[in-house]
Amino acid sequence: MTDLTGAVWRKSTRSGDNGGACVEVADNLCDFVAVRDSKDPIGFVLTFKRDSWGVFIQAAQVGGLGLRPNE
Repeated sequence: MTDLTGAVWRKSTRSGDNGGACVEVADNLCDFVAVRDSKDPIGFVLTFKRDSWGVFIQAAQVGGLGLRPNE
């Protein structure tokens, strides 16, 4: 199990007032980045190695994930 002691969770400033339907990220941890559902803060947490998270973010920024806005 991953130790999340000290995790500082944050939501995107773009999440707005959507009833809490967003994810939170803790990127202040040493070896990994953690992601959770903001509606279920004690539920499941996904963890990514830092380099993998960076690749994911870069792909999302350039549209390489096949996602379309507002879907």
